[in-house]
Amino acid sequence: MHLFTEDFLLVCFRELARGKAPGIDAVTVTEYEANLEDNIGSLVTRLKARRYRPQPVRRVYIPKPNGKKRPLGVPAVEDKVVQMACKKILEAIFEGDFLPVSYGFRPGRSCQAALVDLDRTIMTRPVNYVVDADIERFFDTVNHEWLMKCLRQRIVDSVFLRLIARFLKVGAVTEGRHIRTDEGTPQGSIISPVLANVYLHYILDLWFERRIKRRLKGYGRLIRYADDFVVCFQSECEAGEFEQKLRQRLSGFGLKIAEGKSRTIEFGRYRRQAARGQGERLATFDFLGFTHYCDETRKGGFKLSRKTARTRLNRALVAINEWLKMVRNRMRVREWWPILEAKLRGHYNYYGLSGNMRSLRCFYYRTVRMVYKWLNRRSQKGSYDWEQFCRWLRYNPLPRPRICHG
Repeated sequence: MHLFTEDFLLVCFRELARGKAPGIDAVTVTEYEANLEDNIGSLVTRLKARRYRPQPVRRVYIPKPNGKKRPLGVPAVEDKVVQMACKKILEAIFEGDFLPVSYGFRPGRSCQAALVDLDRTIMTRPVNYVVDADIERFFDTVNHEWLMKCLRQRIVDSVFLRLIARFLKVGAVTEGRHIRTDEGTPQGSIISPVLANVYLHYILDLWFERRIKRRLKGYGRLIRYADDFVVCFQSECEAGEFEQKLRQRLSGFGLKIAEGKSRTIEFGRYRRQAARGQGERLATFDFLGFTHYCDETRKGGFKLSRKTARTRLNRALVAINEWLKMVRNRMRVREWWPILEAKLRGHYNYYGLSGNMRSLRCFYYRTVRMVYKWLNRRSQKGSYDWEQFCRWLRYNPLPRPRICHG
């Protein structure tokens, strides 16, 4: 707790994103900044006197592809500052302990790095089976008692641990009602990703490396991004045994496998050869927004191919369509056109992996079609036919699909 100084908290405040929704106190980052030095000074005083109490998060819901809604917690600005400080301290403590198999929300690591690791593993190792597992409602079911035990493995400052516990139990306000939380970490809070990594480091990563992997007779490798992970195996027997042990392991820590989303499939170079001999096709699996499938090179050799998962592509197109529908009459074209360009570049930056050009082109051409549709629905006059629109598009081009990651 001695690290919570005014200078440190000022650095943490300056790293907060601007323009985000406020918490239950309705104070924005800009309003908090208007009297920044006094606000930070008061915060430090309360932290040192142990009188600081985080406010409940404001609960909002965003739709999921399956029709359900994902709860997000929006903390107050002051609580974001303290959470940013806690995040930096936790990263400094645990980053050296985290294993190379973990990629989510870590400095210098990314989704693309996890995908490259998976590609290298399947292409160069004797992988015959993939366990595609999904933890059901992970962030909502993290056990607080076990999480605090994990933190105590490396932290002895009881005041700092008490501060973390307050963030976990602060609860949420939804529709004017304060709901206390006995489990889970609020999605959307700054501190949740690093706490998730600490929890899964002890419960999953270390367990696999020290218990499961050492007893394997064949090859095995775990690759994890936050709560999303896949495990590659050489032996069918060991893959099936691991899936069984995984369920038992997670249930002991308040977690469980999502039954409809978890399975063990045949996958890899040798299984593809056997399947082709029997006239069958291997199953595919989704990981980090990509559908992975067994493919062949031009010379007939094996390769792992990826394409944008259908659910992710449809979700991105629906989002673009809704946005175009909203802005077409509220803003002039020259005002929203750069925003549309940025949206396309952002999509390419994430999904622009080698071999995924077809999905990128699909996203581009369907977006162009939607732009044409909504431009012609602005009013009864000033409409374009397709030839006029293509001519106009030549002078106002949208970013073309490109591969950003080899």
